[in-house]
Amino acid sequence: MNLPSVFEIERHIMLKLAVIGAQTMLGRELVGALEARDASVVPLSIGALSVDEEVGDLVVFAPSQLLLEGLDAVILADTPDLALLEGFPGRILDLRSEPEARIDPVPLAGPWPQAVKSLRGRPALEQVLVLIPALLGGVGDVGGTHLRSVAWMGDRGLDGLVEQTLAVLNGDDPDLAKLGYRQAFEVVPVTPVAGRGRLMEIRVPSFHGDLVILQIRAQDGQALTKQEAPLGVKWVETAPSSRDVAVSADLLAHLDLTGDSKAAVLTLGFDPVLWGVLRPTLRVLGLMD
Repeated sequence: MNLPSVFEIERHIMLKLAVIGAQTMLGRELVGALEARDASVVPLSIGALSVDEEVGDLVVFAPSQLLLEGLDAVILADTPDLALLEGFPGRILDLRSEPEARIDPVPLAGPWPQAVKSLRGRPALEQVLVLIPALLGGVGDVGGTHLRSVAWMGDRGLDGLVEQTLAVLNGDDPDLAKLGYRQAFEVVPVTPVAGRGRLMEIRVPSFHGDLVILQIRAQDGQALTKQEAPLGVKWVETAPSSRDVAVSADLLAHLDLTGDSKAAVLTLGFDPVLWGVLRPTLRVLGLMD
């Protein structure tokens, strides 16, 4: 007899979760996405609350071990006092921009692995590239360019880009502390890491909307074939812009196929917060197929 897994059971029971760092951009997005599904969410700050946080649109509570009692999972959108999570028996999902590298990343498909207490997020790019076989048949060699916005850094990315832009407009050298590199009005190529494929990252001066432009060749003796778009992906007639992506809940895909179908340029546009954080979180918690 096949017994239902804990994840199948959870689909029929309201999950009880805490989001630590709920006052951040990422935290607010997480709370909204989780509350729209079958989840009960406790929004927590990482420390004492400011007046603005207390009277904001989202009611956020100061962190306390008492508020974690009876919860199924804690999601880290920011870094709390480490003592807060001591002895917490539930699961921990680390979605900070620099998560604990020693724990395993969320799986690319399926729910939370059984007998695993902690998981960390993985870059949105990995979640997107895994879709290529579902979009095109006969794929062989793949290379290209990732135009990366600062959205993956959350509030730090937005604040850093705004501050650098204002400095440049005032004729000053921008402060690099928040982003770690000069971004305002510049594109910054990052050499691919050896052994990580042939995908060049270019950091662009925009907040929302990543683009991946892929040069694809078919396998020997085969032709590339366009597939029906999977759930959450939309084929579009023209290559998407970063603005198109920023206002779309779908991953936007455009294909420019050669006449013999042996090669193509595939452009993918996506919101890195949605594809790198929100969708994987809902999936591993069993709140989305």
